[in-house]
Formats: sequence, structure tokens, C-alpha cells
Amino acid sequence: MKLFLVPNMARLMVAVGLFLNASQAFADEAELSAGDTAWMLTATALVLFMTIPGLSLFYAGMVRAKNVLSVLMQCFTITALMTILWALYGYSIAFGGEGAYWGGLDKLFLRGVTVDSLSGSIPETVFMTFQMTFAIITPALIVGAFAERMKFSAMLWFMGLWLTLVYAPITHWVWGDGGWLGNLGILDFAGGTVVHINAGIAGLVAALVLGKRKGYPTSPMPPHNLGYTMIGAAMLWVGWFGFNAGSELAADGTAGMAMAVTQIATAAAALGWMFCEWLSHGKPSVLGIASGAVGGLVAITPASGSVGPMGALAIGIAAGVGCFLAATALKRKIGYDDSLDVFGVHAVGGIIGALLTGVFAAEALGGAGFGSGISSIGGQVQTQAIGIIATIVYTGVVSFILLKVIDGVMGLRVNEEQEAEGLDVALHDERGYNLSA
Repeated sequence: MKLFLVPNMARLMVAVGLFLNASQAFADEAELSAGDTAWMLTATALVLFMTIPGLSLFYAGMVRAKNVLSVLMQCFTITALMTILWALYGYSIAFGGEGAYWGGLDKLFLRGVTVDSLSGSIPETVFMTFQMTFAIITPALIVGAFAERMKFSAMLWFMGLWLTLVYAPITHWVWGDGGWLGNLGILDFAGGTVVHINAGIAGLVAALVLGKRKGYPTSPMPPHNLGYTMIGAAMLWVGWFGFNAGSELAADGTAGMAMAVTQIATAAAALGWMFCEWLSHGKPSVLGIASGAVGGLVAITPASGSVGPMGALAIGIAAGVGCFLAATALKRKIGYDDSLDVFGVHAVGGIIGALLTGVFAAEALGGAGFGSGISSIGGQVQTQAIGIIATIVYTGVVSFILLKVIDGVMGLRVNEEQEAEGLDVALHDERGYNLSA
């Protein structure tokens, strides 16, 4: 009897063990985490805070007084427009389906995104909204390149079409199920390629298509309120923890490391730009250190979930120096009028960060390891370069076509009289400052 019971008890214990493991695996896969959800609600608010008011004030301070409201209006309106388009179809294109290049329309009008649906350990509604804030800030970044000279109506059409044909597809390439860059093993933790290179290249194309502002570069066009710019930069710095640490989609050790490396890289880049400017121009400036900080934030974005503290320090220094040279020497040499240095800070900073992610992700250098199927620094850097080149080419070509079509249909640029008067009065019939009141 005992001989009969022993093997049967063993089988029963094995069955129970398998059941418990399966149940645990199911729970791990499908159970909502209150801690993760609380953190992601906070992170989502922080990323929205980056655009309104952070980026809005950062840009508003750098334009001339007659255009301050136009920039604020553009950022605010983009926030509203991208929200609606993302809910209608943008989220579906980016995160629906499993295509290599296009997500599909299975989540059109947020179909299936309910109170009970989950994305990992958080509600899908939270994930959708978190990604929505990325879709808001990316086109808002482009505003800085064509500030002070684009029609408001043309801006709305361009941003709506750009989200549809550029941002959402590239997001799927990198982060969506089946995306071809994600399958290659690209490391883009929080959007160096998806957000910053994407926006920076689109901004450069817009600046070139629109042409220079009247009087540029012979007439002085200094920032009218660096106090706004500094406040905006500080808001971006704080909000960026939601951007980077939030991209882990969980309250865990990786999120903690992402926060730490974000702070280190930003500080290093701010000082790097400041000292470069100090050496070359004799004095450190408020605009310089603020721009350097943003360059550091940009560069650490793709790397924040993959590199250690010393890797972040190196990335920050490289970004501070590289973005300074791009926004000063390179800009003067080429002669383009990127009003608020979107290309020099975001595209160049994003490229520096994306490439160096491939280096400092190595475990031997304190990183978290390479992407799936990649075993060497050279292999990872090559994959990062493929992602950079693909983004530059696709964004550049499609953005150019969109701008040219819109220009042909309705015109892109305000007339000379409106530009001279300022877009605040010419397009919105308001003034940022009523000093006589």
C-alpha cells in the first residue's frame, strides 16, 4: 500500500506545483500593480508638465516680445490637437497590431481600451495616456525651428499630418509589437530616436523650407525674456524624470537607475556647455547653461534604461560639448535659421545619445546589456546607427513632402508685413504685454 501511495503522492505534489506556478505566472502577467499604476499616473502628469508649461515657457522666452503669445498658443493647441488624434487613431497606428512598419487600426477610437484592460501591470488607459504625452511633446518640439514665421493654420495641418505619417509609424518601428527596429535590437528606452532625432530633423527641414526670418542673421534677435526660458528649462528638467524613469512602466530598480542617470547626464551637459561657452565667448550665459541641460536630457533619453552612472556622465559631457558646437559653429557655417536650435539640441543630442547608448550599454562598462540578439559594442552601435539613419531619411523625406504640399495648397509662411508686426497681433489679435494698461 505504501509503495502505491508514494508515487501517487509525488505525482499529486508535482501537479499542485505546476498549477501554482502556472497561476503565479498568470498573476504576474495579468495582475494590476497599485504601485506601478501610482507611479505611472505621476509620470504621465510629469511628461505633460514638460510641454505645458515647461516647453512653452522655454520657447516663449527665447523669441522676440511680439511673438511670445504665438509660441505659447502653438504649444497649447498642439497639446489639444495631438490628444484628439492620438485617441482617434494615433495610438492604434503606434501600438495596435504586429506589423513591421504599421501598427494597424484594431484599436481605432480606442476600441478595447477599457477600465479593465491592462498593459503589463498598469491599466491600458494609463499606458495610452502616457504615450499620448510623448505624442504631444514631439511635434511641440518642432515649433522652435520655425518660430516667428509660420502660419497658424499651416502649423495645424502640418502637425496633424506629421503625427499620422511620421511620429506614429516610427513609434511602432521602435516600441510596437513586431516593429522592425525593435526586432533588430535597437535600444531606445525613452525616445532618443522616436522623439528627439525625429523632431530635430523635422525641425531642420521646416526651417530650410520656410527660409530665414526677415533680417536674419544681420539684425539682432535676442531672447526677450530669459527668465521664462530658465523657468521652462527647470520645468523640463523636473518633468523629464517622468519621461525617462516612467518609460520603465514600473516602479522598480530600472526606473530608479533611469532617474539617477538622467540627473547625472543633465548636470554634466549643463556644465559642459557652460564651460565651452565660457572659454569661447569669455562669459557663461543663462541661455547657454539652460540649453546645455536640455541637450543632456535629450542625450540620456535613449540610454536611461541601459547605462550606468559613469556612462551617463560620459554621455552628458559629450552632449554638452556636441550640442554647443552644433548650435553655434555648425549653425553659422551652414547658415540655416533654426530659430530656437531644435536641430542643434534635439537632433544632435539625440544622435549622440543613441550612438553612445550602444557603447555604454555594455555590462563591462556598467550598463544593463545589449539588445536582443546582440553580443558586442560594435553590433549594438551598428544597430543604433541603422535606427538613426532610418529615422533621419524617413522623417526628412516625409516632412519635406508634407511642407511642400501644404505650402502649395495654403501657403506656409506669413507675409512680410505680418512678420514685421509680430505673430501675436497679426495672427491672434493679442499682445503678450500691454505696458500702457
